[in-house]
Amino acid sequence: MVIRKELDEGLEQLKQMLVEMGERVENVLGESMKALQMLDKASAETIIKKDMELNQIEERISQVGAKIIATQQPVAKDLRRILIAFKMASDLERMGDLSVDIAKAVIRIQGERLIKPLIDLPRMAEICQTMIYESIQSYIREDIGLAYKMAKEDDTIDALYKQILIELVALMTETPASISQSIHLLFVGRSIERIADHATNIGESVVYLVTGKRPDLNL
Repeated sequence: MVIRKELDEGLEQLKQMLVEMGERVENVLGESMKALQMLDKASAETIIKKDMELNQIEERISQVGAKIIATQQPVAKDLRRILIAFKMASDLERMGDLSVDIAKAVIRIQGERLIKPLIDLPRMAEICQTMIYESIQSYIREDIGLAYKMAKEDDTIDALYKQILIELVALMTETPASISQSIHLLFVGRSIERIADHATNIGESVVYLVTGKRPDLNL
């Protein structure tokens, strides 16, 4: 009973750190998009400076998980929970990096005016923030319904990105002076699209945790 209690406490610690990572990624994505909309260089620089915080949480998750495996020797589903926590932390850390890339785009286009109102990019970011939250909740609650819901939201993200691509390519063709900023905005869209893919990866991991089978939700 003592061993099981220690194992449960370790698993709960992993969950809490993943929740913290998820909240931080949600925030940095939202802050990066706001900085882009406002072309706020100071905010973008602050976001970039805080990038290492997510790396530190990922490292703590690795340490706690490794200690549980070494001292508690978990098997079956408990072991899957730990291994999936490692994968989730990696996905979340990458989402954080991609969010910081948006802040870096703000630095690159500093001093310019936005070539078009930003409508679809903030919408993409908003959907991704929901997906990040749902990805963590799907793990905490072992809810495969949320995992499959994220796959549908990922389809919406892909559709919005394709629309942005069409619009910006047309704008570059019509207005060559817009090419540089258009490319930066396309990279922002691509970063958000990839964040959605990482959230969907977590959904796949949750389905594997619950069912023992790994689906491909990034179709």
